[in-house]
This record gives sequence, structure tokens and C-alpha cells, in this order.
Amino acid sequence: MRRLFIALLFLASLPFASAQDDPLKVAFIYVSPAGDYGFSYAHELARQKVDAHFGDAIETVFVEAVPEPDVEPTIDQLVADGADVILGTSFGYGDGILAAAPRYPDVIFGWGTGYQRAPNVFTYMADLYQPYYLNGMIAAGLSETGQLGYVAAFPISEVKRHINAFTLGAREVNPDATVDVRWLFNWFDPAGTKEATEAMIAEGVDVIAFTEDTPTAIQTAAEYDVPSFSHYASMVEFSPETVASGHLVNWEVIYIDFLQKVLDGTYTSDNLSDVDYFWLLEDDAVELGSEPGVKIADAFVEPLQNTMVDHPELGSISVYDLVMDRHDKMVAGRDVYDPFLGPVVDRNGNEVYEAGYLPTIGDLTSLEWAAPGVVGAWDNEPQ
Repeated sequence: MRRLFIALLFLASLPFASAQDDPLKVAFIYVSPAGDYGFSYAHELARQKVDAHFGDAIETVFVEAVPEPDVEPTIDQLVADGADVILGTSFGYGDGILAAAPRYPDVIFGWGTGYQRAPNVFTYMADLYQPYYLNGMIAAGLSETGQLGYVAAFPISEVKRHINAFTLGAREVNPDATVDVRWLFNWFDPAGTKEATEAMIAEGVDVIAFTEDTPTAIQTAAEYDVPSFSHYASMVEFSPETVASGHLVNWEVIYIDFLQKVLDGTYTSDNLSDVDYFWLLEDDAVELGSEPGVKIADAFVEPLQNTMVDHPELGSISVYDLVMDRHDKMVAGRDVYDPFLGPVVDRNGNEVYEAGYLPTIGDLTSLEWAAPGVVGAWDNEPQ
């Protein structure tokens, strides 16, 4: 008995050595069902790739369809269950994450699409504004009416940034193009999305983009043979004939980079105040495509190759070649080409960025203005 007691005392004196043998427990919190085929589904695909990449070094869990008011008690439960890293994937989780983080100083938190940090809270974003710009070019090249539609979740800077990029891209192809925006005030609203999509099509919109976490906009647009775009993850299976392209996210690129740095000690629970991932095409965090590896669906390549524009910089060029030109330059880096490089004015005629000015990440993540061509209500719009 004495030998057993001494042995237990010895083991108890080595908690760090034992902890090193335990996998890092990483918890993901999703705002909608993991199988929604949109935003949360893209995170879920990334979680699975994290599992495959790290093997036994990391254990992952997830909680799905967590309302924003419930994020704090969800965090409490995850910490009680032994989570070392908690990744809140939604913008609306910010208040809960920032409130919970001081209570758990040894836990690492990530605020997806967020903008405020703390010693144990980093922020991250695989941002889509560049592929949205390319989608806008494609949309204008396919449109016969010049009226494009956008079903939007919430009027936050992230969504506004994407709508503006989509509109600026459309207007590079067709200077008279308009983008009708309908707000859902919800991330997950199939019924509202269907209603908004049908209403815009009835008013002459003939290409649809969206920010909502289901393929409803694609399915509804397909009923009217209206082209649309994959959102976050491939949605081709819901209408192979009408999904022209899309904006796809590879969240695992960020997750793997960050978690590897946690494992090797680079990132800890007290040095994250300045850690902000804002990764783009050049980082392989996002890509243009209806599905991975397919920038433009085959059925839409020839129509875009046959649609010519008189471009002030490049002369006579097909929409297809213009899209590829812009894509390749953005992959090379923001300093080579960026949709928001000044001069840029808003729809009220105000200069937003002067000639030659490349907006900072801070400028983009606090964006409130609406681009020329955007039609519809716009909360907090500068006048």
C-alpha cells in the first residue's frame, strides 16, 4: 500500500509530462447546422481536414446551430469538457467570446470574421471580397438586363464589403449594371431567401448572388433558369446547369497554420492580441469556382468568351479573359491588383479612397459605404 501511495504521489507531481501526451482539444462553434451547405458546412469540412492533418495530436469537437445569446453558456460547457482552444466561427459570437475569455485565461479563443482581440483571443478571416469581385464580372457578362440581385444576411461590414466588390466587378464589365440588395437579417433563412429571390427575379433580375447559409437561392433561381454562384462551399449538386461560378473558402488553411503554431508554442493564451489572419486568394484561403478546381463552370465559359467589352485599360477583351486577368493579378498580391484600389467613390458621390490608395485591412473590416450601382436600403450609410 505504501509503495502504491508513493507511486501515486510521483505521478501527481508530473502533470505537465502527462498533459503533453494528451491531444490538444479544439472546439468549433457553428451558427447554423453543420450540414447547411454554406458557411458552417465550409467550417465543418475544414474541421475534418484538421483532423486528417494532425491525427492524434489534436482532438476536435463541434457544437452546431448555436444562437448568439447562447455562446457564453456553450463556452462554459466546452471549457468544462476540457477544451484547450475554442473557435467561434460567427461574427455575432464576438460579445460572448470577449466576455468569456477573461474567465478562462488559459484557454485560447478564436473569433471568426471578428475584429477585436485580447491576450487569449485572436481573430481570423478567409475573406471573399476578391472572388466576389470576379463573380460580379461573370454576373454582368451573363446578364441580359444588367439587373443583378443579392440576397444578404446582415448589414455588417463583411457582407457590405462583399456586395460592394460584387457590384464593382459587375460595373467593370457593364458600367450601367445594378445590384438589387434584399436583407434577411438572418444567417439561416430558407423561406426568406426564397421569397427575396423570387421577388427580384419578378422585377427583372437575371443573375443571383447571396449570403445565406443554405442553397435555397440557387435552387430558387434554377426554377427560373437564372444563373447563380456557389457560396462558401460547392453547391453545384443543387443545380449543375445554373451554377456559373462561386466563392469558396478553405478555412483549413488558417486553422492548420494557427494550430500548428499552438502546438509548437509560438502562440499561447497570453500573446494573441496582435494575431489577426485576413487571408485572401494569394494565401489559398479562398478560391474562385463553382466547385474546387473549376473557376467557371463549362457551360458558361463559351458565353463569356463570346462577350466582348471595350475596356479602358485593356482594350477589346472578352469577359472570360478579363476575369482571368484580374484573378491572376489578385493571386499575385494586393499590391498587384485590388478591387478597392483608389480612386473609389460611393453611390452618393463621396470619395472613399483617393487615387492610388490601397485600403488597409482596418479600412475593409470597418467598411460602411455603398458602391455606385447598389440599390436598396443600407444601414449606417455615410451621407
